[in-house]
Amino acid sequence: MSHPEPPSSAVPLDPELVALVVEVAGAPPGWARHVTPDARLDGDLLLDEAELAALAGRLREHFGPAADLAALRAGLDLAGLEALTVADLQRLLPEEGAR
Repeated sequence: MSHPEPPSSAVPLDPELVALVVEVAGAPPGWARHVTPDARLDGDLLLDEAELAALAGRLREHFGPAADLAALRAGLDLAGLEALTVADLQRLLPEEGAR
């Protein structure tokens, strides 16, 4: 019996993405449980501007130029910046086979 595809919010996060978020936050490894698809970068994970800038650089280094958090953030208003989630970051990443 085949199971339907899970909704996009149920797609597991890329473990490398989670590790980068934990790294730039300077958080202990157990903190990774807070890095969920719906976690807001600002409101839930409490990443500050310096951490977001570091994350933008690490994403580009690790996943290539398409993972451009700075460009994504530049196109958002204040409400959009406050609503930015880990799932939004994951959508920036290239498909597994393209890495």
